[in-house]
Amino acid sequence: MRRMLAPVVTVLVGLGTGCGHGPPPPTPATPVRVEVVATHAPQPAARYSATIRPARQVELAFRLGGFARDLLSVSGPDGRARDVQEGDLVAAGAVLARLREADSDLKLREAQAQVREAEAAESQAASQLGEARAARTQAQAQVADAEAALQTARLDHERASRLFASQSLTRPEYEAAQARFESTRARMEAARAQVEGATARIAAASAQIAATEARKERARQGTREAELAVQDTALTVPFGAVVLKRSFEVGALVPPGVAAFVLADMSSVKAVFGVPDLVVEYLSLGSPLSLTVEALSGVEFRGRITRIAPSADPASRLFDVEVTVANPRAQLRVGMIATVAVVEREAPRPLPAVPLTAIVRPPSDPKGYAVFVVETDSGRDVARVRRIEPGVALGNRVAVTSGLKVGDRVVVSGTTTLVDGGPVRVVP
Repeated sequence: MRRMLAPVVTVLVGLGTGCGHGPPPPTPATPVRVEVVATHAPQPAARYSATIRPARQVELAFRLGGFARDLLSVSGPDGRARDVQEGDLVAAGAVLARLREADSDLKLREAQAQVREAEAAESQAASQLGEARAARTQAQAQVADAEAALQTARLDHERASRLFASQSLTRPEYEAAQARFESTRARMEAARAQVEGATARIAAASAQIAATEARKERARQGTREAELAVQDTALTVPFGAVVLKRSFEVGALVPPGVAAFVLADMSSVKAVFGVPDLVVEYLSLGSPLSLTVEALSGVEFRGRITRIAPSADPASRLFDVEVTVANPRAQLRVGMIATVAVVEREAPRPLPAVPLTAIVRPPSDPKGYAVFVVETDSGRDVARVRRIEPGVALGNRVAVTSGLKVGDRVVVSGTTTLVDGGPVRVVP
């Protein structure tokens, strides 16, 4: 019995040794889902999401701060008067709010009093100037008279001196002539001193007038500023608008330069949206466009392009386009989302398209695009990397301009574990 078992064991060992050198087991197939490539025709009118903005919007602020005295009174839904609030329509020229005017009125009265004081001082200086000029004129006349009298007295004195030297004139007569000459000269010097004094008074009065004129101008400037401060206690509506925001209540301290109201002209609105460079090149100012709003189903609004941004946004790389739309019934409101239809110049030709989930990066080109196509090799399905050139986006699909043909089986699920040439198993 033992002799018969030995050959069997030898054969089994030999069989076991031979199995260790056989071919490796086949690689298991990766389960994938596929989709057969078909053509898709892009819509002839591309649709873009736009935001509704007012045609005009302005922030109103008080130049000087103060306590809010009152607000514009409007009629509420119940017919009772109430303060103006967000959503109310206000007419051009209406006074939205007023600040307490007591402080501004006091400053205005003080400035007006300073003007009156400066005018009184100027009038007094002008009167002094007139008096000094009259005194100078009178002194100049006295100087002229004194010079004529002095010339006569000088001649008489010289003649008396010659006669007295020749003993043809008595001493009393000579001394009398000399006294007349001295007194006339003294009178002329006094008249000249009066002219100089009057000239000095004229200069002083002129300087005082100049100073009072500058003082009066400063006072007038203060008056204008005070009057402007009184005017600035009221905020006036610059154009018919809707109140978008009101930031204070009656009695509150309103800071200067901070937006107290935000107003918007909603008689027309702007629909703002972004387009890529391939689209902006055939848009032009004045071109008509239509838009719809989901909240107003069945209503189509027509407008015209009124602005095209000269440069693209650095982040989105899109060009902003504004379409102005008449809004007489105020159906369109700020912040609404609209859909704008932009009709392309030429109807696009149908192209093969694949889902976004099918697109991968090829191993040889990290910046390129590829898909896995299922092909049959020796009776087995294998995945092959196929380089493609993507085109325009079609919802959750992408058109392919080259690299695929209609009928190709493209892997749409399970691409993360695939390798080029690896076996796959198509699952539903």
